[in-house]
Amino acid sequence: MSKTTFTALIWEEDGVYVSKCPEIEVASAGDTPQEALENLKEAIELWLENAKELGFLDDYSPMFSTKQKFTSQIEMDI
Repeated sequence: MSKTTFTALIWEEDGVYVSKCPEIEVASAGDTPQEALENLKEAIELWLENAKELGFLDDYSPMFSTKQKFTSQIEMDI
């Protein structure tokens, strides 16, 4: 079993904290940022279990095996 790092985005929306993992498009929520993060971790674990069971986890192998990931913020007028 290998380990990988996932990105967690968390923001407040109408009094609830939304959490999202952009690598695999999984999202969750919670009443606090910590709860949203814990719920996202559980959602990712379930996604990984299903991906293994359905046989498509290998499709994500290049992303999971890379040692460097970069994140950035881009400010735009909307």
